[in-house]
Amino acid sequence: MLARLLYRDGLMLVVDKPAGLPVHRGPKGGDAFEDYFDALRFGLPRAPALAHRLDRDTTGCLVLGRHRKALALLGKLFKQGKVSKCYWAVVEGGPAADQGRIDIALAKRDESRGWWMKPDEHGLPSSSTWKVLGRGPGITWLALEPLTGRTHQLRVHCAEMGWPIVGDNIYGNAPRENAPTLHLHSREVTVPISKNKPPVTVSAPVPQHMRKLLSACGWVDA
Repeated sequence: MLARLLYRDGLMLVVDKPAGLPVHRGPKGGDAFEDYFDALRFGLPRAPALAHRLDRDTTGCLVLGRHRKALALLGKLFKQGKVSKCYWAVVEGGPAADQGRIDIALAKRDESRGWWMKPDEHGLPSSSTWKVLGRGPGITWLALEPLTGRTHQLRVHCAEMGWPIVGDNIYGNAPRENAPTLHLHSREVTVPISKNKPPVTVSAPVPQHMRKLLSACGWVDA
């Protein structure tokens, strides 16, 4: 866990979440990322707690509040849309234009599917922006910013636009078994945590499983 710590101050931590591990334990139990937060107390009486969530297979910047007051503040900032998040994704195919915005309302698919979502004109308003960072053979590297915080928002939006995220076995074309790992990475988060200081911006390194296709799109490891 200490090796995954990206940022630390008196109120919050930002950690680099790995793929394949849910942030918290579901109804079926099993291993969860938050089980390891006790290693990040740094002298405080309680372990830090999640200020937001990332999907099981999404990697990168995950914000934790270090105590109750900090969690309340962070929760307010996330709810008010004051925390900006930039994700990197590799998608199949890709948009013709170089940037744009997606406005597709989303709702739960049905109660039996848990958090699975679907486009629904009567659902919750959901908006995302995208920008092409590079193109490769049959794939595109996108920077995605969710302007709203719906579950699976970026995954559904990309799929509905006709360019699903590589490795998405729910909304995309990846097989249910032996699919490549989801190519969606929380690259950067900006949090206005202090009234008297500039917002804190933290970046997470590119995960190993995304490096090959990102390189094919022109990404160069600095």
